Amino acid sequence: MRERVLRHISNGIATAVAAALLTGAAGAAGPPSGPLTKCPPNAVVSGAACIDKYEASVWRVPNATTVNRFLVDRIRRGRATVADLAAGGATQLGASVTDDYSPCADSGQNCANDIYAASLPGVMPSADITWFQAQAACTNAAKRLPSNAEWQAAVAGTPDPGPDDRMSDCNTRRGSAVATGSRSACVRSVRDGRGSR
Repeated sequence: MRERVLRHISNGIATAVAAALLTGAAGAAGPPSGPLTKCPPNAVVSGAACIDKYEASVWRVPNATTVNRFLVDRIRRGRATVADLAAGGATQLGASVTDDYSPCADSGQNCANDIYAASLPGVMPSADITWFQAQAACTNAAKRLPSNAEWQAAVAGTPDPGPDDRMSDCNTRRGSAVATGSRSACVRSVRDGRGSR
């Protein structure tokens, strides 16, 4: 079964790429040695981890281990921009075409050094991705998927005032995507925390 990216657990759909957790503090490997106070530019502190600010977009980076190794490093440090990705020939997946992740298989096979999860404002979030593909995209980007408890803590307090005014409220309507970060009232610490699809 395909999963929608960044869906709230209580909606009955498992979190896919969601807001991925960075490994350790500010890009360092391993668990933090103390309370976090700083995260990469595309993430915020949430409990004992850094979590992406924006609903994830998944990008295919060509020549990730050679020509684009510096782009991959920028992705892993939370410093890549849409312009960086475009300059490197990267293409966003799951934004307009359903299931365009191949050769990265639904099972997560053939995904190493192929697809990367990025937290970027102003892009359509990626969708139609399996949990295994999402995990691979996060792993390639030096991130991981959050646990249910981490996810719940990160989105706690996300405003959901009722009917969607389609301009500022968090987009919680199923099947209606909006660009990441485009809803001004949907900001606490993790933007688009309830999902924009």
